[in-house]
Amino acid sequence: MDDTVSEKYRRAGTIAAAARVYGASLLKPGVSVLEVANNVESMILEKGADLAFPVNISIDEGAAHFSPRHDDTLILKRGDVVKLDVGAHIDGYIADTAKTVEIETDNYSTMIKASNDALEHAIHVLKEGVDLSEIGKVVEETIKSYGHKPITNLSGHSLERYKLHSGMSVPSVSATHSKAKPVEGDVLAIEPFATNGVGRVVSGKGSNIYLCNKSIRSKVIRDNRLKMLFNRLFIKFKTLPFAERWCEDLFPDGGELALKKLSFLGLIKHYPQLIEAKGGIVTQKEHTVIVKDDGCEVIT
Repeated sequence: MDDTVSEKYRRAGTIAAAARVYGASLLKPGVSVLEVANNVESMILEKGADLAFPVNISIDEGAAHFSPRHDDTLILKRGDVVKLDVGAHIDGYIADTAKTVEIETDNYSTMIKASNDALEHAIHVLKEGVDLSEIGKVVEETIKSYGHKPITNLSGHSLERYKLHSGMSVPSVSATHSKAKPVEGDVLAIEPFATNGVGRVVSGKGSNIYLCNKSIRSKVIRDNRLKMLFNRLFIKFKTLPFAERWCEDLFPDGGELALKKLSFLGLIKHYPQLIEAKGGIVTQKEHTVIVKDDGCEVIT
């Protein structure tokens, strides 16, 4: 990785980290999730970065993949266990980071500590050439030491320019066949999830988060209006996830219907919310790191 690229990653990381801290400060009873998302995203843009994905605000048994609609009325309340996941990019170089906040109660502090410590221990072990299954072992052992379970079917991921999930997975359990070994310059998002449930997630309702599917199907759209709408989306968001509420100015005459049609045709992907299978509370902590020969550099 050359100096120009690494500096863009670091700048994105600095902004994403600041947005995470700011967003966490907004998580209070009576505040709307829409207000939090809009304010955090505005901060990222004001600091000179672009949005790598919509701000995710997942509560209690929700583990990931929820962002509010443009008209969302959901209000935070005392006792909510909130996962705030934010991402920023500079010229396509992405930083992804998350933390868990329990609003004004202290019922799940050990579970929050379990995911936090699992991340710290994983970072301590990560370096060039380490089998990523070893990272999963460290995460699993740490979370279980607190009496909780790691979520087996959620993992961290590698990042590449304009690619939020670029192929390499960072597991959260040791029972994995992954033999991937990162090399110096690889960029990884490590994100342990802990739960008091069964330790896996299932798909729930729609998340209001979408991704353009630039495939052969997108080249043979017969409906000229849908083709125009898809091209408008792809030009604006390219290969990065986007929110329903970001599309109001693109489709002033009916954005929701357009998204539903494009999703039905497979031209865009509508992510489902990821929910703990038995309704267990979930906590998460995430940092983005650059792999070095003797360790890794945390940029968020």
